[in-house]
Amino acid sequence: MNQEIHPTALVHPNSDLGPDVVIGPYAIIEEHASLGAGTRVDAFAQIKKFTSLGRNNHIYSYACLGEGPQDIKYRDEETWLKIGDNNKIREYTTLNRGTPGGRGVTSIGSDCFLMAYTHVAHDCCLEDGVIMANGATLGGHVQLGYKAVIGGLCAVHQFVRVGEYAFIGGKSGIAQDVPPYMLAAGERARLYGPNLIGLRRAGFAREEILALKKVFHLIWKSDLSREQALAKVEYDYSGYQLVSRLISFLKSSTRGVITLERCPAEAYDRN
Repeated sequence: MNQEIHPTALVHPNSDLGPDVVIGPYAIIEEHASLGAGTRVDAFAQIKKFTSLGRNNHIYSYACLGEGPQDIKYRDEETWLKIGDNNKIREYTTLNRGTPGGRGVTSIGSDCFLMAYTHVAHDCCLEDGVIMANGATLGGHVQLGYKAVIGGLCAVHQFVRVGEYAFIGGKSGIAQDVPPYMLAAGERARLYGPNLIGLRRAGFAREEILALKKVFHLIWKSDLSREQALAKVEYDYSGYQLVSRLISFLKSSTRGVITLERCPAEAYDRN
């Protein structure tokens, strides 16, 4: 087992380090922490107790992973932070463990990119391929779907869900669910339409994307009520994978879904 541990690093004997792990100067690895093969922890980073990392993760300087949740009810119970493989977690990122009253675990998937100063609070669940840009912050119990992108300096309210392939513009405040495949932005974020560039880059079929565009207009821009629009969409577009997932997400929302951005003329007419 070829490990590289700097002599100034503090590694607890009850931690579990896989092969080819690299621990940089003054890094701290606490007891009950587990690092998978090929993981690198740079100088001054901290891996706290009850934190599990998979293979080939890179933890940059001054990141703090697995600190106790920022919850006034927390009393140092055993809860976990579990991280998958091939993640990049940049400088000063903070990832907190779960709470006994929540899921008991904060989970990060694989192939995620969490940029500098990002924060993931207790009981969050990030699926694979998530990107969080600099300074983005998640409240407790937030769920981010596969390959969701959260722009810089965004703040996501606790218990909010962001669907797969959704894109949140920078400096946005997210207080309700963001449907999959959609773009949202704004101080109090509003919906702008399908994430067309992201969907094309992901290789979705042109027919699926066109169907999603039509469904977006039916649900959010037509004169139909939400119930009528969903019923029509289910009847007319049931064969499209993206549409089916969108409808399932909308029906399962408990916080409600963010509303459509109005153009300046519409906003003026309503004032």
